[in-house]
Amino acid sequence: MHSTSPAEAPLVREPRHVPVAHLVRGGVTEGVHYGSVVVLDEDGRAAFRLGDTEAAFYPRSALKPLQAVAMVRAGLPLEGELLSLAAASHSGEERHLDGTRRILRLAGLAEDRLRNVPDLPFDPAVRDAWVREGRGPSRLAQNCSGKHAAMLYTCTINGWSLDDYLDPAHPLQQAVAETVEDLTGQRVARVTVDGCGAPLFAVSLHGLARAAARIPAAAPGTPEARVADAMRAYPEMASGAGRDVAALMRAVPGLLAKDGFEGVQVAALPDGRAVAVKIADGANRARIPVAAAALARAGVAPALLADFAGEVVLGGGEPVGRVRPVPALEDTSVPACA
Repeated sequence: MHSTSPAEAPLVREPRHVPVAHLVRGGVTEGVHYGSVVVLDEDGRAAFRLGDTEAAFYPRSALKPLQAVAMVRAGLPLEGELLSLAAASHSGEERHLDGTRRILRLAGLAEDRLRNVPDLPFDPAVRDAWVREGRGPSRLAQNCSGKHAAMLYTCTINGWSLDDYLDPAHPLQQAVAETVEDLTGQRVARVTVDGCGAPLFAVSLHGLARAAARIPAAAPGTPEARVADAMRAYPEMASGAGRDVAALMRAVPGLLAKDGFEGVQVAALPDGRAVAVKIADGANRARIPVAAAALARAGVAPALLADFAGEVVLGGGEPVGRVRPVPALEDTSVPACA
């Protein structure tokens, strides 16, 4: 059952981030990553918070599961690996390119109907091979091509226009905005353009966590559950081989996880527990250890999260430190804070 009256939009202000991770070298804190974290319990309450979880921010690609839910609600018939790809920030591997072509074929469309920005593959090794082969930027290789192909397919099913499918006033993007407001439980604060060219909606970190919690906790067969099932069954299709977000979903049974540029990470369990992380400086190295610490606070067994404790700091080729979450995150005896 969809929400009928979302709360007011979060305030647009400079976020009041706080330290969430330290880069420690030789026992000395060499660097500090600021950010914000929220942990929701099974009842949807904020069980733990650090920083500013209520200011408006852009979730970037962490919004893709919500966009996929909107498309399924609008009639998108994809399942399994192709639905996972519709919610993907993919690495540009051949399976991702082939999957995008398959979605376009189902829609009866050619690659030139895609309106995402041409780019090289996201994965460094795949990108290097691509360049060695003399290939340039491509809409197909860009990490959002699966989402864009699914958007086009949704438009063809509904008889909506194709050339302007990225216009915020287009019926597709209006449906996405409605779903974002429904799942987050709040009005969109601001609309801009994401890196791929699609509309991007500003919500709060708390609202994003609420949305993430609702997707895997939804009843079987619902659009939310279909998206969660697809991403969890095919995590490498939603990301790529060797990607930390896929490894995290493989490590924690039932977990749905999605990353986003500029240090965003969400993760949610079928019982409604969820975490959302924003690293203020966009540092990728802090995103996963902070999210793993937040998941431990949510009750996930630490042994399942051992591989996500933080990037090792090297000195002369030998380990001399690590990127670590701040003690307030790691100490589960610390109570929730506003």
